[in-house]
Amino acid sequence: MSVISRSALESSPLADLHEIASELGLDGYRRLRKADLIASIIDRQGAAPEPEADADVVADAQSNGAEADAEEARPRRSRRGGRGRSRARDRDPGDAEDEAEVVGDAAPAVSARSSRPPRSARENGVSRGDRDRSSDRDRSGTGSSDRDRDRSGDRDRSSAPAEERECSGTVELLPNGSGFLRVSPPEPSDDDVYISAAQVRRCELVSGDEVAGPVRSPRRSERYPSLIRVDTINGRSADEVSEGTKYDDLPCSYATERIALDADDVTLKAIEWLTPFGRGSRVVIAGGPRAGKTEALRRLAGALAGREDLECTVVLAGARAEEVQDWRSGPLQPVCELTLSAAPDAHGQAIERAVETGRRIAARGGNAVVLIDTLEYVSAVTARRALAAARNIVDSGSLTIIATAREPLGGETTVIALDAELAGSGRIPALDLAASSTVRPELLVGEKGAEAIAEARSAAIA
Repeated sequence: MSVISRSALESSPLADLHEIASELGLDGYRRLRKADLIASIIDRQGAAPEPEADADVVADAQSNGAEADAEEARPRRSRRGGRGRSRARDRDPGDAEDEAEVVGDAAPAVSARSSRPPRSARENGVSRGDRDRSSDRDRSGTGSSDRDRDRSGDRDRSSAPAEERECSGTVELLPNGSGFLRVSPPEPSDDDVYISAAQVRRCELVSGDEVAGPVRSPRRSERYPSLIRVDTINGRSADEVSEGTKYDDLPCSYATERIALDADDVTLKAIEWLTPFGRGSRVVIAGGPRAGKTEALRRLAGALAGREDLECTVVLAGARAEEVQDWRSGPLQPVCELTLSAAPDAHGQAIERAVETGRRIAARGGNAVVLIDTLEYVSAVTARRALAAARNIVDSGSLTIIATAREPLGGETTVIALDAELAGSGRIPALDLAASSTVRPELLVGEKGAEAIAEARSAAIA
């Protein structure tokens, strides 16, 4: 078959692309996004390679090669019954990225041939649709041609290249992984620019980053301008920032700087001196039902809120509905609020997003703290991966994970064990010293402090 240009492929419906991919013998083409499917077709045809595009940004042939978000928030037509209806509505751009066309194995195999007119009609040179349209024109006179001109004008306007401009501002991430470029931080404005989740992941952006790059005007279905690409991050080239050492390969050490709570609360005092933790610690607040795990985490969040040297994040993944309201009234607002009714996969994704943001902050030299309530309803692999992300990076930042769980997972540097019987009887603090522990406490509280902890634990066991 002849080589088909990229512009022709991009203007073709998905069903036609599937037929082309089938004829070219592409494997798994029904599971590909439209942009990826087009790239695979071009590669298979042997066309000249084009510059690599971002996951949600593709080359716009009508914009002098400027990159544009790949199909996000673009109105698409349904092919059901031959009557296309636009399914796109005005929406927040945070929903646009989820609109990328992905076809699963169970998607119906609609061929472009199925839209052809019957053979008998083709042989007569006139299709049934042509006869119907001809009758409509006879009945409606010039009104039909006017409507055709209006529709043609709409298509011309929608296909016109979007205006581009340069913009810079401060990144503010959203719970769904996307974000905004605030041009007048910290207050939002109508001139703010949407940043897709794929750009956030690829450039490892975190809230507070100073970012600059070209911006395109919003399309008809979008409310905000969109960032085409990230040119600079905090004054440095985006390529230079993203090509740094992988987080897992960064050298780390045991926590040596204790996180002081400085609170009058007796529970927090007991935690601070009997089960200390520092920047980069992996902390699990363990205990059975009604042992007070969530309450202890809320008190820790209150003590850490407002600290300029720490960037704290709260994730609720399986909390009670009443507990969600308690968190909302506290000083540290959760970035994600999932109750017991949410699916385990949703819990895991929310935790992974928050942890990934913390990893970026730590890799840039900041100190992040992620508080998770709870790890009980996610898989063991997801829980261990979230906990293992905490570390104290040598000569750089740190990520501290503090999570609640029914029991320790293994690999913690600090275990804060709570006793349900003590909590039920109103004895505060309900700390189970015999089951609590801190790895290398002398690095946090000194030799004398470590000896005092050992004596208190021995007395509790006796």
